[in-house]
Amino acid sequence: MLCQIVLFDGFDPLDVIAPYEVLHAGAMAAPGALRVELVSADGAREVPAGAGAVSLRAAARLDPQRADLVLVPGAAGPLGNLADPDAPSDADSIPAVLGRALGTGLPALLKEALDRPGSTVATVCGGSLVLATAGLIEGRHATTHHLGLDLLDSTGAIAVDARVVDDGDLVTGAGVTSGLDLGLHLLERELGPRIAHAVERLFAHERRGTVWRATGPVPAAF
Repeated sequence: MLCQIVLFDGFDPLDVIAPYEVLHAGAMAAPGALRVELVSADGAREVPAGAGAVSLRAAARLDPQRADLVLVPGAAGPLGNLADPDAPSDADSIPAVLGRALGTGLPALLKEALDRPGSTVATVCGGSLVLATAGLIEGRHATTHHLGLDLLDSTGAIAVDARVVDDGDLVTGAGVTSGLDLGLHLLERELGPRIAHAVERLFAHERRGTVWRATGPVPAAF
């Protein structure tokens, strides 16, 4: 199983590193079952993170026909106007960073990944907003950082206020630290609970909340 984690200019480092560490540890716990690599829509290059923090090297180009799992992070920077991403804002703000990502070849590659049978697209934090504002997840259940839930809902996606939302071939995480929980859920789903538990113990991190799925009875109002 190949997981490609996408880098774009201005990405949030923790959105990438948290699931990368978890999934890489899962690969070590299950030799030969999983491989994780950093990629970009443009191919191998140094990719700067948001807020001038760090840069990471993409080893290859995102390849939706080869990757079984594609993971999209959010952006780092000033919040800007999340309620109106088209409003004038600082060039380093999160809406501006996500807008620039939408102007690259990334949306077309993500559509290809979503359209490919058997592949899964996952996101952390504002990564779901990249998909949503590109019109790729209309009618799908998803989550994002709590400050972006209204924007996510306005795109036609069905925003869910949960830590991790599993909508089949679309799995989304909420705020930045949810990348740990998302990674562990993906390990449990793809490689089994014993692998996920071993990594959970290694990282001394217990997952929070219940993974939300659109199954079971709808709860009555409290």
